[in-house]
Amino acid sequence: MEFDLNHSNHAVGQNCYHLVWKTKYAEPIFNSTAYRKVCEGALRQVAINYGMTIYELQVMPDHIHLFVELPSTMSVSKALQLFKGISSRMLRRQFSFLQDCENLWSPGKFFRSIGNVTSDVIQNYIRYSQGSYQIPDNKLPAYYHQKHLSAFA
Repeated sequence: MEFDLNHSNHAVGQNCYHLVWKTKYAEPIFNSTAYRKVCEGALRQVAINYGMTIYELQVMPDHIHLFVELPSTMSVSKALQLFKGISSRMLRRQFSFLQDCENLWSPGKFFRSIGNVTSDVIQNYIRYSQGSYQIPDNKLPAYYHQKHLSAFA
């Protein structure tokens, strides 16, 4: 899956993450299809309200997997705060048995940025791009001759 870079007034980039969080005590409260659908709807509503794009979402019985693109001005911690807080409120309103729980979600979280290049490519680009005046073009690795970053050209 190939993603385009987003352009705004003073920025060009991609802000995609794989997010995972669990229910409190890993309780399997989303065993029912109905509960999963309501949770999925709540998470999708949060994304719409705050300008996020969900590429993939999986509600498991005791945890959530989310592949999402955030606005360039939003931090990962803010996105997780919005997803967990608002979905908790919406689920508690919908299902009375959840109102007895002190916390719906565990305080823990997992996040990893998603990109379309590997860390080796980034490391080598930084290592060789700025100092290329010291290295003859014929000594640079072949993948630097294939494509330039068109977003900055």
